[in-house]
Amino acid sequence: MKSNTIGRNLKLLVLVFTVFCVGNAFGQSLTNTKINGYRGIWFELNQKYEYGDKYSGALGTYTAKHVPLAIYAPEVEKTFFVYGGTPSEDQRHLLCMIGEFDHKTEMVSRPTVVYDKNGVDDPHDNPSILIDGSGYIWVFISGRGANRPGYKYKSKAPYSIKEFVQITEEEMTYPQPRYTDFGFFQFFTKYTGVRQLYYETSKDGISWTDDKLLAAIPEKEGEKSGHYQTSDLFKGKVLGTFFNRHPNGNVDKRTDLYYIQSADFGATWTTVDGINTPVPVVDLASPARAVDYASQNKNLYLKDMGFTAEGNPACLYIRSNGHEPGPKSAPYEWCITKWNGAEWQTTLVTTSDHNYDMGSLFIGEDNWKIVGPTEKGAQDWGVGGELAIWQSTDKGETWEKINNITENSSLSHSYVRRPVNYKAPFSFFWADGDSHQLSKSELYFGNFKGEIWKMPYNMTEDFERPIKIK
Repeated sequence: MKSNTIGRNLKLLVLVFTVFCVGNAFGQSLTNTKINGYRGIWFELNQKYEYGDKYSGALGTYTAKHVPLAIYAPEVEKTFFVYGGTPSEDQRHLLCMIGEFDHKTEMVSRPTVVYDKNGVDDPHDNPSILIDGSGYIWVFISGRGANRPGYKYKSKAPYSIKEFVQITEEEMTYPQPRYTDFGFFQFFTKYTGVRQLYYETSKDGISWTDDKLLAAIPEKEGEKSGHYQTSDLFKGKVLGTFFNRHPNGNVDKRTDLYYIQSADFGATWTTVDGINTPVPVVDLASPARAVDYASQNKNLYLKDMGFTAEGNPACLYIRSNGHEPGPKSAPYEWCITKWNGAEWQTTLVTTSDHNYDMGSLFIGEDNWKIVGPTEKGAQDWGVGGELAIWQSTDKGETWEKINNITENSSLSHSYVRRPVNYKAPFSFFWADGDSHQLSKSELYFGNFKGEIWKMPYNMTEDFERPIKIK
């Protein structure tokens, strides 16, 4: 009798485990469940060229237009981070995930599925993160145009990733939320006019203003417009955004660099030197334009931005000769454009081999650093490569490589992300994978000493220690 009971229990456990692992195949949502390990999603756009897809690879921490992806909370000494996951190595099934790293125990939790994008394999729908003044964690799930909605989710308890509640469903792509001294603010994109920039505000995260158009610059009257942006918050008050423009809405022609900022919760906007700039920005030659790249026939791929201690903005991006992968669009130049207090200055850091190589910019008082896949990796002309740390001791004017973080990797490392208020050892994190064909994708974090840890791909406990690999 006892053995029969044990047998039935074992069968029940197997059934429950099977349903949990593959339930999504039958349409069962994994939202608000735990996953037993950190598994990044692999993706390809399916725009093929001689040297491969326009972009493909390990895109768990994609896109550069999802900002931020991680926040250190000193109140609980934890770094909370979001990413695009998948149930298993051979699946391209997007799970919008959140995990936590406890700086006291140096362990990571089992990650939580905030939202199961059942039927979607596209990391354009990856999440971004915000923590409010009461410690509640907000996850902004990106949609894709009007057909795939975006969502705002709020944790049920402060500083907890156990369970999340849906707050909104809306059209929202590339979420860039910030918690300011005035309340909640979000930059985002809607696919009006092809890709136009918007923003919205809220005092409590529940009730939001109508979407307000921020930028819609046509090259010629009557043509379409389009933009991508990266943004940041300075001292809780000043919101800044760098953005490019897409001539006639053509994303493959992205060019020019613009910057505007607001110190009053989006009520008014100015250029960096204080010129009032009504929004939406619609003038191609607006005083908000920092660099005219169209006249140089250059493409512009935004990566990150930050502020100096004085509140001067700086932007990291790649400029190239076109959108196609391979030598045709080379050189792929990593550039910094910064405001020096009187004018915009642009400097060259280094080169890599792909438009969608992505790193992060860290602006300190004594030195600036960039961490990214600037070194040749295992897959030529593909997204990612080997990671390196670059440093500037003269406020971004000259740069030198000070450390190779990864070497002799069989897969490419990509999309290195900077947590808000980052604290070592979780100073930045990223994913790896094959640049050209479906592969396993693992998640890592590291510090500026060059130490790196791999998050456990399979977990048997609720909290486990990451694997130190360097």
